[in-house]
Amino acid sequence: MLTKQFKIKSPKVTYYDNYIISDYDYQTTKTWTEGDTICAAPVSQHYKFKTSTKVPRMGCMIVGLGGNNGSTVVAGCIANKEGITWRTKEGVQTPNYWGSITQASTLKLGTDAEGKDVYIPFNKILPMVEPNDIVFGGWDINNSNLAEAMERAKVLPYDLQRQLVPYMKDIRPLPSVYFPDFIAANQSERANNVLRGTKQQLLEKVRLDIQEFKHKNNLDKVIIIWSANTERFCDVVEGLNDTADNLLSAIKRDEEEISPSTIFAVASILENSTYINGSPQNTFVPGVMELSMRHDVRIAGDDFKSGQTKMKSVMVDWLISAGLKPVSIVSYNHLGNNDGKNLSAPSQFRSKEISKSNVVDDMVESNPIL
Repeated sequence: MLTKQFKIKSPKVTYYDNYIISDYDYQTTKTWTEGDTICAAPVSQHYKFKTSTKVPRMGCMIVGLGGNNGSTVVAGCIANKEGITWRTKEGVQTPNYWGSITQASTLKLGTDAEGKDVYIPFNKILPMVEPNDIVFGGWDINNSNLAEAMERAKVLPYDLQRQLVPYMKDIRPLPSVYFPDFIAANQSERANNVLRGTKQQLLEKVRLDIQEFKHKNNLDKVIIIWSANTERFCDVVEGLNDTADNLLSAIKRDEEEISPSTIFAVASILENSTYINGSPQNTFVPGVMELSMRHDVRIAGDDFKSGQTKMKSVMVDWLISAGLKPVSIVSYNHLGNNDGKNLSAPSQFRSKEISKSNVVDDMVESNPIL
């Protein structure tokens, strides 16, 4: 059974006009070694959560707005919001949010009096922003408007692209941060929309972009998503990016080993905006993580992992759980387009290789028998 509304009735949950207070005991197990014996004991950690029930007016600024991901996401949201249908050889197609965890998945609540499972849409667990209401903007090193970017990406059917052009032709990315050393040399031909200045000046400009976007669109919150090219790994150096203060000082000194994604992450944190990293480089150096904790701003992600990486994760988990050890994993990048071109450079590919290896390493190590 699928229900769309629910309410928790528990002494541990209290509803108020604008928020919900809940008490939660997290149960886990602590282990230690005594001689040749592993000992285990239950451990409980108590948490108190306060959740606002107000749905904010939210904006999303994408770094790499004109890329395949950025242009397709914006196009998909516009198609859903405007109810744009399109024709294929199979007939008329209608937009939907299939494939979206929040919009097209469910959560099991429990069972009813007859023992039947009861489910609720994921986006009804708590008040959530609707994708149709998100305001999009962002940056890109290429100045193509999103209609041109959508055509270049070749992801969407022509009839849908044709109808989306009026909505997307006036959306143009802001100039972005471009340090040639961090991405493949073959990306230089695209870089016609870049910011100039020292790293401190670039940081201040990105912060100003976030401020203006938030003010112009009357937003309560802005989320920053990195969907740009995979960068090479940057060196983690004592005195450079190992602490928050050292990182901020390094930016002021215009140190070369400060990456574009680190500039965006620091700007996001300083503007109290959640930062999501969709590429596998090491953006979250220790200094960035310390800065986020200092300002109580959320940062997340080391790759989107929504395609073949996700499939490999599922398959490896299943094989290891079944007592079978994978000895080789081979995959091909069929739809990466410009991402694949960027990854043709060894240093950028190495970032991807590390990320994809890390996905399966923990699973393989979970079964020492194999």
